[in-house]
Formats: sequence, structure tokens, C-alpha cells
Amino acid sequence: MEFFCYHRDRPGSLPLREKLGEEHWSYMDRYAEQLIVRGPTFADDGETPTGSVHIVGLPDPAAARAFAFDEPNHQAGVYRDVLLRRWHNVLGRTMGDFPGGRTGGNRYLVLGFGTGRAPDLDVPAGDPDELIAYGPLLSDDGTAWLGTAALVRAPDRGTARAALPPDGYAVVEVHDWEFGGRR
Repeated sequence: MEFFCYHRDRPGSLPLREKLGEEHWSYMDRYAEQLIVRGPTFADDGETPTGSVHIVGLPDPAAARAFAFDEPNHQAGVYRDVLLRRWHNVLGRTMGDFPGGRTGGNRYLVLGFGTGRAPDLDVPAGDPDELIAYGPLLSDDGTAWLGTAALVRAPDRGTARAALPPDGYAVVEVHDWEFGGRR
């Protein structure tokens, strides 16, 4: 099973995040084989972290909750909240398989939240080579669509937003994002 996990930073927690850097890396190293995507989101300045995205393959929702809530930054209070949802890897690849590589161009996390019927679960129109990851956010049992998460390379936020269909979402968020992992 695949799970989307987005830890959002608590305002003012950057010093604590920096202090716990090695503990975070060591924790994530334990999941290296299961990670599909990982990386931080940033404020508009492009430098201040605002959260951490992890898409991970785990055996069940209990394992996903343990992954999300046992993470050292979460345990210490760096994060204000956690979005944890079942996810389906529509592209069937990891970020390491992204044809555009780790660098070059702007990268974004696009989250669309909705209710009812999914507007589109297929790969969206446009250039699929600009999609790093794409898939629906689902209920724990995988039966109810709750939204869509996309990681894209795009020239700007507006182009990144276009990765999701224009209708069918109550709220859409676009966050600056970059490939994660040890530097």
C-alpha cells in the first residue's frame, strides 16, 4: 500500500528542525527502500522550510501511522499537523525515475481537496514528463477519494496548479518543493 504523508511545520520551529536534522535523516534511512518520493516544502522565500513530504509504500494504515507519528521532528514538536492518506501511484515510478532528474526548474507540490466524485484519476493532459508523482488521496480503506496530490516541475505556480483539472476541487494548495534525501 502507498501512503502520502505531509508534515507541516509549526511557525517558529526552524531552530528545532535544524537541531534534529541528523535524527530525521537516520529515521528516514530506515525507510529508504520504501520511499517513493521525499522532500521539503518551502515558504515564498525559497529557503525557509514549511513542511516535509513523504510518499511511502508500507504494509497497512497502522504502519503508515507509525511512520508519520514516530518521526523525530513530529515527536519533538517541529510539525503543527500531519496529512496522512492512502495514495495510488498513477505514474508507477519513484522520484528517482523522474526523467527530468533532481535539479533544473522549479518543483511544486500541488494538493487538491474535494468531496464526492473524483474529477479525474488518470494522468492529466499536458506533458507527463513534467510530473514527478501523481495520484489520488484516499480514505484508509482505499475506497473514498478525498483529493489528489501531484509533484510537478513547472515554470511557475500557475502552471503547476494546472496539473490538476480546473474543476472538482474545493481547495487547491501549491507549495514550493524540492527533491529530498541526504545531500
